[in-house]
Amino acid sequence: MKIAIVASRFNPEVVEGLIAGALDGLVQSKIAAEDVTLVRVPGAFEIPLAAQRAAVSGKFDAIVALGAVIRGETAHFEYISQHATLGVGRVALDCRIPVAFGILTTDTDEQAIARSRPDENNKGLEAARAAVEMVETLKRL
Repeated sequence: MKIAIVASRFNPEVVEGLIAGALDGLVQSKIAAEDVTLVRVPGAFEIPLAAQRAAVSGKFDAIVALGAVIRGETAHFEYISQHATLGVGRVALDCRIPVAFGILTTDTDEQAIARSRPDENNKGLEAARAAVEMVETLKRL
């Protein structure tokens, strides 16, 4: 199974934890390190386009989208969150490939950090497991 992780560089203190969690989840799922490709993009807004390019390449069985959008004082949060969410979903449906959503959309830095710690609540870990499970599910259908 070949997996692409598309991860934002924005909010690195959170996203690095999500990446570590995702890699751990893939190892737990018996995915070899050489079968994982990490792609970095500037921010959550850019994740859908990179995920789409990975999906149409035919090189990957699934994509794990990782990022963190943390609410600020402006409406920027809503625009970026909505674009990332709808964009990732569109890639999965249009390209017919699992795209696991590991993009945090939190109100505070503390909430984001809590979801990127190295434990079972890590949303990168959850997204990686979901990606693998969906590949297996789609093969059975």
